[in-house]
Amino acid sequence: MSNAPEKSPGNFIRQIIDQDIQSNKNDGRVATRFPPEPNGYLHIGHAKSICLNFGIAADYNGTCNLRFDDTNPHKENIEYVRAIEEDVRWLGYDWEDRLFYASDYFEQLYAYAVELIEKRLAYVCDLTAEEIRSYRGTLTQAGRESPYRGRSMEENLDLFRRMRNGDFEDGARVLRARIDMGSPNMNLRDPTLYRIRHGVIHHQTGEAWCIYPMYDFTHPVSDALEGITHSICTLEFEDHRPLYDWVLEHVSVPCQPRQIEFSRLNLEYTMMSKRKLTELVEDGYVEGWDDPRMPTIAGLRRRGFTPASLRDFCDRIGVSKSDNTVEMGVLENSIREDLNTNAPRRMAVLHPLKVVITNYPEDGEENVPAPNHPQDETMGMRQLPFTREVYIDREDFREEAPKKFKRLVSGGEVRLRNAYVIRCNEVVKNNQGETIELHCSYDAATLGANPEGRKVKGVIHWVSAKYGVSAEVRLYDRLFNHPAPDNAKDGRDYHEHLNPDSLRTMTGCMVEPGLANAAGGERFQFEREGYFCVDPVLSSEERLVFNRTVTLRDSWAKIEQQLKAD
Repeated sequence: MSNAPEKSPGNFIRQIIDQDIQSNKNDGRVATRFPPEPNGYLHIGHAKSICLNFGIAADYNGTCNLRFDDTNPHKENIEYVRAIEEDVRWLGYDWEDRLFYASDYFEQLYAYAVELIEKRLAYVCDLTAEEIRSYRGTLTQAGRESPYRGRSMEENLDLFRRMRNGDFEDGARVLRARIDMGSPNMNLRDPTLYRIRHGVIHHQTGEAWCIYPMYDFTHPVSDALEGITHSICTLEFEDHRPLYDWVLEHVSVPCQPRQIEFSRLNLEYTMMSKRKLTELVEDGYVEGWDDPRMPTIAGLRRRGFTPASLRDFCDRIGVSKSDNTVEMGVLENSIREDLNTNAPRRMAVLHPLKVVITNYPEDGEENVPAPNHPQDETMGMRQLPFTREVYIDREDFREEAPKKFKRLVSGGEVRLRNAYVIRCNEVVKNNQGETIELHCSYDAATLGANPEGRKVKGVIHWVSAKYGVSAEVRLYDRLFNHPAPDNAKDGRDYHEHLNPDSLRTMTGCMVEPGLANAAGGERFQFEREGYFCVDPVLSSEERLVFNRTVTLRDSWAKIEQQLKAD
C-alpha cells in the first residue's frame, strides 16, 4: 500500500518523496525531523518548518522527531527547551516518544570522530580561529593547508583524547576534517568538527564534556542515527550539503538521509534573525520573547493568533526554492478569516461617552438578547443588561456631520445594537467646551428588528454604564514601519525603523459585563473595533487587559495605497 497522500500539493519536496516511494527507497518509509537550537524562542519562520516537517510525516504515514541541536551550551538553556516544546504542541503537532537531543549522541559522535582520525580524514589543528579563517582563502583564492595537517594518526588520536580530558584551554586546539583546501566550496576546506568549551554546564550533560561537536558534523550523524529519510532544511544550508554527504559517506552510520533545502520565510515589517530578536529583548525594545509585537510563536499566541491560522498561513505561502518576501497582509488575513468564523461577538467602548436616556425609568433595567455570532446560530445567544445610562464611543457622535456620517448626530437618531433607537436631544459640555454627556430619548417600540416603515441609518455599539466592566486595551501594530527593517538599503540601522506606535495602551475602556469572567487567551470580535484576546500574562482578577490581535480590515494596505497615490 502506497504511503503517498491522496492529494499531494505540488511542491518539489513532495515530488522528491513521491519518487523515492515509487522506487522503494528507504523501503517506502518517510521520516523527518524538526531540529531547533535551544538558544531562543521559535518565530514564525520556524512555524513554517514545523508545519512542513510534521505535515509531511502525517501525510505519508511517517514519523517526525523533535530533536534539540544542543551543541553550543554557552547560548542554550532549559527555558528555551520548554518553550520550544510548548510551541510545537500548541501548533497541533505531537512527536510522541521521539524527543531527542544531539547530546544524546555525544559518545557516538566522539567515536565517529575517532573513526575519521583513524582513516586519516581528520586531524587536530593548533591554529587560532583567526589563523584558520586566514588559511581558508577566499571565494577566488584557494586555501592553504594547516602546518598541522600532516600529523600522524597516533598523535592526532592522543591529542583528541587529551582534548576530551580537558588538558587544553579554550581555543588551543580544534579537530578538523581533512578534505580539500582547494575546493571551490568553502565548507569543504577542512572544516572544524570539534572545539573546546570549558566552564559551562550543559542543560542535559552537565559538566561531562568540555569538547563539543560542530553543527555540520552533528547534524548528519544525528539524522542517520535516528533513521531520518529526508532531512529538510532552509536554503542557507544548500552549500553545506556536500559536507553533510561527506560526513555520512566516511563514517559507519546505519543509513544515509537525503538533505533537501527550501526557501526560508521572509515576512514584511519584521525580522527573522534570532540574534537581532535577542537584541530587541535584551535591550528592552520589547517586553520579552512573548511580547505580542514579536514574530515569535509565543508572541503571536499571546496576541491572539490561533494554531489554525498559522497552519493556514504556512499552507498559503507554500514551499519553493526561491527566496521571496511575504506580505504581512497574508498573515493578517489568515487570522481574520479564522476569527471571523470562530470568535464570539462582544461589545466594547474604547473611548467612552456617557448617554443618559432621559425618558427611560431611572431604576429601569432589562436584558436584551444578542447573538454570539450573527452568522452562526449554534453559538447561541447572550443577555445584555440595558439601563438608563449607557456608554457609546466618542467616535460615534458628531454635533454636526456630513450626510455620509451614519452614526449619532445632535438631533438625529441611531440604533443601539440589539436594543432601541435613540435620539440625541441635548449635548452637555464642560467649561472647556468639551462634550461630556449626551441626553437622549428612546423609542420603546423599536426593540429588536426595525419595525416596518421605520428607517434608521446607523447602528452603533454600547455598554451599560451601571454593569459595564472597566478594562485596559492594548492596541498592537507592526513592530517596524519599514517592510524590510534589517535590509532597508537606506544606511539606517534596523532600530531606526522601529514603529513608535506599535503599542498604544488605552485605559478606562468599558466592556460588556460577561467579559469579566473571560479566561486568559480567549478571543473575541469587539464589534466594529477588531479582534481581541484576553492577555494571559497581564490580566488578573483586579485588572482586565485585552490585546488587539488584528483590525477588522487591512488598514495598512489603505495607508500604503494612499502613500503611493500621493
